[in-house]
Amino acid sequence: MLTLYGIKNCDSVKKARRWLENHGIEYQFHDFRQDGIDKQQLSAWLENLGWEVIVNKRSTSWRSLSDTDKDISTNSQAIKLLLANPTLIKRPVVQKGKTVLVGFKEAAFSQL
Repeated sequence: MLTLYGIKNCDSVKKARRWLENHGIEYQFHDFRQDGIDKQQLSAWLENLGWEVIVNKRSTSWRSLSDTDKDISTNSQAIKLLLANPTLIKRPVVQKGKTVLVGFKEAAFSQL
């Protein structure tokens, strides 16, 4: 089963959900704000993709951080920051088995 991670009022997440529904693809939605995110899941994503792909440096949450918090150089630092601020996770994150996509791109979704 495909799992879509995000925040329900995020425009990119809404586009992804609409695309999945229009293409008849069943999925489970996991809301970072309501359901949280665990350290193990974040660790797997970061090991697979790297923190640079997962951390959303364009978000208002990122801009509101101190320079000290923004100084990330390791996955463990990123995990600590993302657990404290799940809205910093780039959205949506789509996982099917070991395949993980970050962000909404129709071409990538079509291949999934």
